[in-house]
Amino acid sequence: MKRQNGFTLVELLITMAVTVLLLVAVYGAVNSIQRSSAGLERKVAAQIDIKPALDLMALEISMASFNPTFTSNLWVSPENCTSTSANQAYKGIQEATANSITVEMDIQGPSGGNPDGALGDENEVIRYSYDAANQYITRATNCGSPQPFLGAQIGATRAVRVINGTLNLSVFRYFDGSGTEITASSLPSAIPNIRRILITLAVETEEIDPATGQRRRLIYSTSVIPRNHAIAY
Repeated sequence: MKRQNGFTLVELLITMAVTVLLLVAVYGAVNSIQRSSAGLERKVAAQIDIKPALDLMALEISMASFNPTFTSNLWVSPENCTSTSANQAYKGIQEATANSITVEMDIQGPSGGNPDGALGDENEVIRYSYDAANQYITRATNCGSPQPFLGAQIGATRAVRVINGTLNLSVFRYFDGSGTEITASSLPSAIPNIRRILITLAVETEEIDPATGQRRRLIYSTSVIPRNHAIAY
């Protein structure tokens, strides 16, 4: 009789074991790629939020004290934006603390025309404030209600939390013309001496990175030189 060839039970078991090991390896690789991809997506989402926010803050703060008409007593009270400020020497930086700043600038007239020597048009008084307890930054214009700016939950969505308070980092730091930092105790009286402002934003992703089991953290900073603030009016 002719002998029939086939697999023995041992060979089948070995084949099954190798197949299982290969499947486990493939699953592990795919799962690792998925976790890395998810973590990268969270980092990119955080960057999309923080970079434009920092750029806008830097742009607006750099325009502080812009007074092209050289109008006297231009600067208004940051409390109501209508009455003349008692601190005209502060010019367009009417508030300067570690976590808030109010800047003023005469950038336009009515209906977007040329600067008119008055502060009452859109975006001529801007206040940024950091709420450490709720981990977000707000932006208010012309003494209006603070609006969510960076890190606030809008509806059910929140991409990042601003964690400067957690890391003990000031959002705003101020320096004079020689590069010496202006201490908090010397503000607001030293506001006229401000020549450079360092803005630092530290954030962490709202969603946990599946690859590390932790939230991703990012820190961005930029220096702003409010050139108009040094001009004597």
